[in-house]
Amino acid sequence: MQNNLYIFNSLSKKKELFKPLHSPFVGLYVCGPTVYSDTHLGHARPAITFDLLFRYLTHIEYKVRYVRNITDVGHLENDADEGEDKIEKKARLEHLEPMEVVQKYMNTFYRNMDQLNTLHPSIEPRASGHIIEQQEFIKEILSKGFAYEVNGSVYFDVLKYNKKYNYGKLSGRVLEDLQSNTRRLEGQEEKRNPFDFALWKKASPEHIMKWPSPWSIGYPGWHLECSAMSVKYLGDVFDIHGGGMDLQFPHHECEIAQSTAALGKESVIYWMHNNMITINGQKMAR
Repeated sequence: MQNNLYIFNSLSKKKELFKPLHSPFVGLYVCGPTVYSDTHLGHARPAITFDLLFRYLTHIEYKVRYVRNITDVGHLENDADEGEDKIEKKARLEHLEPMEVVQKYMNTFYRNMDQLNTLHPSIEPRASGHIIEQQEFIKEILSKGFAYEVNGSVYFDVLKYNKKYNYGKLSGRVLEDLQSNTRRLEGQEEKRNPFDFALWKKASPEHIMKWPSPWSIGYPGWHLECSAMSVKYLGDVFDIHGGGMDLQFPHHECEIAQSTAALGKESVIYWMHNNMITINGQKMAR
């Protein structure tokens, strides 16, 4: 069957004929929710968008492995490298263990997605279940010289990466502009440049979710999980990576940098992004 399918590729900024790497198999990775609060309609948008893609690819007789992650560690407030973990903060407020918070809001997310009649992904990996894979990814980036360790934390060296590759190719951000517009925030003095991002953070004594590593007892950076899990389940290079437009920068830009630095090549052929549900011009969010 396999009718022609054209995809708007966020990387090339144009529609392209979809040609899977290993037809009839298709690898699809989509960024899922950070489970620290109830689901809202904004979460429904990517779920329905990529459910439709999943169904259509299956309908035209591709064998699709659809991977959608659950973020249950490492996503700090304001999407930055400082501040409290969103799940830990909710755990303190509700007097629960962090994994109780994760389970509670995973359950509501699944229930809501079932109400919308979306299909379950083929694999739904959790960041906390892939700490070893993330550490191995960091070791690879360090060995290639694109990261540095300071006081038990490991940061990605954006400036060094940009000398060989192109940081900003997805989002259109220009590094020179980032250099002049990114201010160094309190607590980020360890970074060589304020736009460098964390691969591993040393945990403070009060931090609950933490793991041993070669660098410190700590936890992985938010961007790292998707690089590690997508490659684990879909291979070094796969067909489609999806998510909301709000993730283009910094999340997906950092993913491209991490994967390219570790593997020496880009992992994703087609980047797809759904638009936001807005209220009075503002993105619907928690």
